[in-house]
Amino acid sequence: MALTPVSALGRATTRLAAGALVAGAATTAYAAWEARHYVLRERTLPVLPAGARPLRVLHLTDLHMTPGQRAKQEWLAGLAGLRPDLVVDTGDNLAHRDAVPVVTDALGPLLDVPGVFVHGSNDYFEPSFRNPFAYLLPDTGKRHTDVPELPWRELSRTFTDAGWLDLTNTRGRVRVGDLDLAFTGVDDPHLGYDRLDEVAGPADPEADVRLGVTHAPYLRVLDAFAQDGYDAVLAGHTHGGQVCLPGGRALATNCDLEPARARGVHRHPADSAPGEPGSTWMHVGAGLGTSPYARIRVACRPEAVLLTLVPIGEG
Repeated sequence: MALTPVSALGRATTRLAAGALVAGAATTAYAAWEARHYVLRERTLPVLPAGARPLRVLHLTDLHMTPGQRAKQEWLAGLAGLRPDLVVDTGDNLAHRDAVPVVTDALGPLLDVPGVFVHGSNDYFEPSFRNPFAYLLPDTGKRHTDVPELPWRELSRTFTDAGWLDLTNTRGRVRVGDLDLAFTGVDDPHLGYDRLDEVAGPADPEADVRLGVTHAPYLRVLDAFAQDGYDAVLAGHTHGGQVCLPGGRALATNCDLEPARARGVHRHPADSAPGEPGSTWMHVGAGLGTSPYARIRVACRPEAVLLTLVPIGEG
């Protein structure tokens, strides 16, 4: 018996639906695979004075660690072999109430290296399940602070006991080799915890290099650091977009930074030139983790970044 047009249409619709389900399942499987395959990226920042030797800075961000993430812990532990001169940790290390000793063990010898840190929102509050597609929508301003706190104080003590400098809404200095580095950091801007008024003012002119540190690269923070004369700003939070188009083009940043600068080295303001007053370099790390409830990445491998600071004009 010949098929009627309605029957043929129904068969075609069924085939299309089945194909979409297969494609969706394949994409989800790939996204889960990518979220567990970590990569070390290397980038250069031309911010040092003439004649200074290069400075190797390991930028860690957005670990979102839980005790069961063994592969991530082992990969992170292997970074000690890079022997960096400095570690900059821009927050969101935690994703579980028992994660502090896990993070400590994974960092291992890196805690013996000079370091600085700030916290992100996920260091403060326990993660909860949310619609993963909401990340791609405009920010409503709602923050999920009605959940149990994570042991961020314990994390702070662990880092400071190791000698790392806590940059929560404060300034500080770190000497690395022959270089005197001036730092200013802010608490998490995503939660509105940043207190720019408490750290405002010109960057230290006596230091060899001046660096701003923040978890989330909100424009108000980048603008303030640029106007105050910082040579570069280091941030995380964006996950590089996390779910990107082919080629790594980000769709969202989870803050007011435009997607084109969701990760990597850029100028701020975006159209400024090196040496222009009121401008700075910016590095945004895509981070090593995700929410434990949505461990997916697309065209945006989880990363740690080895930044090599070189003299101005050599980058």
